[in-house]
Amino acid sequence: MNPTAAATLDLRDIHAAAAPAVWPPAPGWWLLAALLIALLVIGTLWLLRRYRCYRLKCQIMDELDALTNSKLEDNSVAFLAQLSILLRRIALRRYAREQVAALTGSDWLRFLDATGGGGDFEHGVGQILEAGPYRPHNRELPAEELLALARRWVKQNLGASA
Repeated sequence: MNPTAAATLDLRDIHAAAAPAVWPPAPGWWLLAALLIALLVIGTLWLLRRYRCYRLKCQIMDELDALTNSKLEDNSVAFLAQLSILLRRIALRRYAREQVAALTGSDWLRFLDATGGGGDFEHGVGQILEAGPYRPHNRELPAEELLALARRWVKQNLGASA
């Protein structure tokens, strides 16, 4: 081609492509954002649940400590009643109401043994929970052993970190 003919052609220079738009993002970014939000919600709910369980364990251990520190050995009936109520509250929270609510006497002790007592409720120091509130105590109440057994049962049923 002749140089004068090229000068007469009105050609424009090469243009660079426009920069991609920042908004709206590509579908992959929407999926990533949705996944991150879902993970954040699930993680928050999980942490909240763990905190509530930890707080419940701390409250129950504080109640056991209050039983330990109080002088309820003088009134063994009140001590046994409070300990039994605490164990029943935990059992009702942890297990189905139909399974726990109607249990009394040796059935209650068997349940406690089956769920972490290791035989110490029905055949050991824990058997005092069955008839202890209904008979006078002429001998010393084994409060320390009973509280240790209850603490072991609570830790097993609410988790070892208690």
